[in-house]
Amino acid sequence: MTTMLDYKGYVGSIEYSDDDDVLHGRLEFIRDLVTYEGDDAKSLKSAFHEAVDDYLDLCAAEGRKPDVPL
Repeated sequence: MTTMLDYKGYVGSIEYSDDDDVLHGRLEFIRDLVTYEGDDAKSLKSAFHEAVDDYLDLCAAEGRKPDVPL
């Protein structure tokens, strides 16, 4: 069972909310807060990839270097 996601060197958590019946997570080991969620494993993975890409695009647009995991 996979408990973390990995994409472009970023690591994401996988958690389940029983209250909302949704999977969610955040990018780990960076200072910035980046979150994502999905209704199932496939949509969570897609949302994770999109969150990483959006984070990198935002940093580029702001002219700042993105945090990198330790």
